Amino acid sequence: MNCEVFDLKDLDVEHYQVREVLRCILHTIMFNRALGLVRPRDVDSELFDITYVQCGDASIEKRIEERIDQFCGWVEKHPTRKGQICLSFYNEKKSKQIWFSRQVERQYWEQWNVNLNVAKPGQEDAPAPQKQEFSAFTDSAEAVLEDRNRRQAALEGSLREVLLQVLQIVNEKKEHIPPVIHSDVASFPYEITIPNSSESMFGMDMVKRMLQTPPPSMLN
Repeated sequence: MNCEVFDLKDLDVEHYQVREVLRCILHTIMFNRALGLVRPRDVDSELFDITYVQCGDASIEKRIEERIDQFCGWVEKHPTRKGQICLSFYNEKKSKQIWFSRQVERQYWEQWNVNLNVAKPGQEDAPAPQKQEFSAFTDSAEAVLEDRNRRQAALEGSLREVLLQVLQIVNEKKEHIPPVIHSDVASFPYEITIPNSSESMFGMDMVKRMLQTPPPSMLN
């Protein structure tokens, strides 16, 4: 089965914006791919003038929050690297005989890549200004606030574009979706992966190749 891969537009974010940006995007994708009996819940963003929809399922909300926590932890350890979080959907697992054991296989049919460029955190503990410097300090603080508001507005606009990109994709790309066979909120199994969980993919690929390689023939 072919897997449709969607790379969403890169977003330039600051540390304090990461959680809310990911909530908006991941919940929007999940709501549009949870084809079961959902109870839609409108959520007003805490940082942006944006309203997005959640599935109204506690287990999905918990899982998304756990992955966001892990991603934020990864960002703290890799402040200069581009971050990516992937939401993937797959068919039910199938067992495949490999040597003397059975291997669990997943047939992925859709993957969403959310790409974030997280800015380095600025210096938060600036020294207090002297009395004669207060006027200049005030002007500087206003300039900083104005710049921050400008970047916030720019990000909000870009985030809207990404959410519209998601909606456009889910409306246009439907042929690859497998048949829905149950009425659970999340109609299909899914996983959310972060860079930390894929850094050792090379080693995992080597193990996978070893398991898939037929055993050597016995010498007569």
